Amino acid sequence: MTRSLCHIVGAGDAGARLDALMAERGLYPSRSAAARAIEEGAVFVNGATVPKKHAVAAGDTVVYEAPEEAPVHALEGEPIDLDIRFEDEHLIVLSKQVGLVCHPSVDHYDGTLVNALVHHCGAGNLCNVQGEDDRLGIVHRLDRDTSGLMLAAKDDETGYALMEDIRARAVDRRYLALVHGVIAHDTGMVDAPIARAEKERTRMAVRDTPSARDAVTTFRVLERFEHASRDDGYTLVDCKLFTGRTHQIRVHLEYAKHPLVGEPVYRSRAPKDPGADLGLDRQFLHSFRLDFTHPATGEELSFADGLPADLQAALDGLADRSMGRTEAGEEVFALLADAPHPTS
Repeated sequence: MTRSLCHIVGAGDAGARLDALMAERGLYPSRSAAARAIEEGAVFVNGATVPKKHAVAAGDTVVYEAPEEAPVHALEGEPIDLDIRFEDEHLIVLSKQVGLVCHPSVDHYDGTLVNALVHHCGAGNLCNVQGEDDRLGIVHRLDRDTSGLMLAAKDDETGYALMEDIRARAVDRRYLALVHGVIAHDTGMVDAPIARAEKERTRMAVRDTPSARDAVTTFRVLERFEHASRDDGYTLVDCKLFTGRTHQIRVHLEYAKHPLVGEPVYRSRAPKDPGADLGLDRQFLHSFRLDFTHPATGEELSFADGLPADLQAALDGLADRSMGRTEAGEEVFALLADAPHPTS
């Protein structure tokens, strides 16, 4: 739950950057937290959304959304299983299981990836580049019900380098997604800015607003499946992220009129028949490939992750409706055939 609070800019703060002001005045716990809130459209200056670098003036009214205050919980390590694919003194590559939240929040005080990392490494052996103690080791995130490969950093230098590489599009992140409908073209791109939805603040949306952030997703069709009497067919795609916005793939695929199978929120164009979700109780979205240059050693690293059992079962159930794999599909399935599968 969130609440709306108000701050009036004093004369002594005139000319300050909005994100810096909000951190210095304690409106958010850190400048990075303030910047995230501004970029997600949760902050308004005189009734309008503005960029994080906006210079405030004396008398400006800043309205911002903040989580309801909750009891303080000390961050503790917890013995949660981690499916680690690579680890050295600088970083970890792991396959995140479905249902695991990346870091504590007002709704999840414990049982998160951060709790697992603290137990595995120790709090003093994880980066703190997010500026918040409850995000130790985190350099990027996967949604709770998105499974697959992700990175964690052990020291700040590595953490900052990985975050910069992600921003510079030097980290190649690929996702397997099964969507509703048959996509005609073998490749495509969605280049559409994302911001918090105007009326439903828990949702993100493609919007033309100052708070919207550039977002680019490309995809390759891997396999198509014929439609049946109660659905409009399916397409398996390989999505590549060029930016890392909140819910980016989920938002972009809905915007492209091909929402994810099993998607609980961004499904406005999905068939109404529950059977069209193929028995899934989460979205069909899996981070199956991760390629990057190790910041400390310069080594080129590449990882692949097979499908979890629930997603594989959904795909197997469509096998007799396949319209054939594309060349890209043959390439990806050959890769997955040799890839380790998630342990949970």
